[in-house]
Amino acid sequence: MKSIKKYWQLYLIVAIPTVYLLVFRYIPMIGNVIAFRTYLPGGSVFGQEWVGLRYFQMFIGDATFWQVFLNTLSIGIWTLIFTFPLPIIFALLLNEVKNKIFKKFIQTASYLPYFLSIVIIAGMILDFTSSNGFINNAIHFFGGSRILFMQDPKWFQPIYVISQVWQTLGWGSILYLAALTNIDDTLYESAKMDGANRWQQMLHVTLPGILPTIITMLVLNVGSILGVGFEKVLLLQNPLVYSTGDVVSTYLYRVGILSSNFSYATAIGIFEAIIGLVLVLGSNRISAKITKTSLW
Repeated sequence: MKSIKKYWQLYLIVAIPTVYLLVFRYIPMIGNVIAFRTYLPGGSVFGQEWVGLRYFQMFIGDATFWQVFLNTLSIGIWTLIFTFPLPIIFALLLNEVKNKIFKKFIQTASYLPYFLSIVIIAGMILDFTSSNGFINNAIHFFGGSRILFMQDPKWFQPIYVISQVWQTLGWGSILYLAALTNIDDTLYESAKMDGANRWQQMLHVTLPGILPTIITMLVLNVGSILGVGFEKVLLLQNPLVYSTGDVVSTYLYRVGILSSNFSYATAIGIFEAIIGLVLVLGSNRISAKITKTSLW
């Protein structure tokens, strides 16, 4: 009690996010029980009748769900392939910039897209890729034919991934830039004395110095492969691109919210959470064996 009275400001700071997690993350998990019970809007929040695994069997046998699941997996994997290593490379390049004014300008410009509203981002993407947008005007200027990007399913995933890279590149590099500042300068001096050039210093000093941070972020990113951004996909997609652009979150929105099939949507949500948990545990285990670095 004496500690609480003395450092009550610190405990208050910890209490606020703790209450948030309890109210908005843990307590709502009780509602997952409706995945095993029939639920009617206006009835009991815990459902009316126990039906066991019926809703799980429904989506397992649903071809539409598996198409949506594969779309989500594809977008998640491509997003991870490009949005994970590029911020590391960007941070390493920024670390080599000696002009402070130029470095701050590049950092500010790269951070800006992250702070833009998803609605603004989606609006810019739709405007740039429209038939009379900047990209099509450039294609037409060089003698090409205009492309209906957002009406062609094959273009949805590349456009989403590219926009995600643009939006998160700068912000994702912050953590690695912070990790770079913790590397002891004497290590670089020792490497120089041994005749190491800039490339060899980066390979043998810089990268090993930020490896724990890289592994931690990789494990977390692998676990969120299925967590493709709901808002951006919903704002960008249309029925013409459902074959490649419909993901689990937007599918849940249609079948759960719009169709009021809450039990079915909850069952799919639990399945998605289990897949994410398996990915996190698996990637952490592999990382611990290969690099001897892990989250736990």
